[in-house]
Amino acid sequence: MFVEKSLSFKNPFWMYLLGSLIVIIFNLIGQIPLYYFIMKDAPVLSQGDNPMELLRNLDKNLQLFLLLIPFVISLLGFWLVIRKLHERSLLSVTTDRKKMDWQRVLYAFCAWGTIILLLTVADYFMFPEDYSWNFQWKPFLLLLIIGTLLIPLQTSMEEYIFRGYLMQGFGRLFRNRWAPLVFTSVIFGSLHIFNPEIEKLGYALLFYYIGTGFFLGIMTLMDEGIELALGFHAANNLIMSLLVTSDWTAFQTESLLIDVSEPSLGSEMILMTFVIQPLFLLLLSKKYQWKNWKNKLTAKF
Repeated sequence: MFVEKSLSFKNPFWMYLLGSLIVIIFNLIGQIPLYYFIMKDAPVLSQGDNPMELLRNLDKNLQLFLLLIPFVISLLGFWLVIRKLHERSLLSVTTDRKKMDWQRVLYAFCAWGTIILLLTVADYFMFPEDYSWNFQWKPFLLLLIIGTLLIPLQTSMEEYIFRGYLMQGFGRLFRNRWAPLVFTSVIFGSLHIFNPEIEKLGYALLFYYIGTGFFLGIMTLMDEGIELALGFHAANNLIMSLLVTSDWTAFQTESLLIDVSEPSLGSEMILMTFVIQPLFLLLLSKKYQWKNWKNKLTAKF
């Protein structure tokens, strides 16, 4: 069993806290290029200056590259934590299967990517006034290269930390399955409080992020591995970065479309959190024949 696998290693919970701290340090190191480019044009920050606002003065593809580099460096730090601190294999925090199931990753990526594409196209035709066409082939091609190479590393870093590493860490601490699901989902969602979307839409948006954490956590517990979560998360961030951007999101890209509508919470968040994501779980459950949901999500060990 995936969460229970942590009991097979002599890794007390303090090691997971130390490992998380090491990953954070690597992330901070990865932010050095980001702050170099910010400070190059604004060497002295006044008290009211927002570094993210100064970042927006840079080319959008450069912005994306600089925002993604910390996750690449963090992934290196995470690998060192797993191999050197915990003396484990990366596979042990990936899946309960004997080897990583790349078909699961690909299926989740393609299925969720198709859903995003269909929803975006439908919204574009229903509300064309909400969008501005932005396609320029050279910047878009560079976006495609940067996004394809780095966004899956960014999303994989998040999945390995929350649905792999910390899921097992909290499992070892609490000796059950429901507590890791709750703790990783709340922490994952709460960390998005620093996103510019929160400033624009308000703290209620955190319910969506926490809900998505639960969605990915349930996916991991039911499937005994993070392969589906890896595919879903990569598709979500990559396809959206290629399709649509706006002036208030964390990733502002050279996408095909710019959303010029006034953002608001409400029906879209409810539809995604309580309808589309649960239906996607149902699709996965039928394909992979998930059973015994109560035991998979709440069992003690």
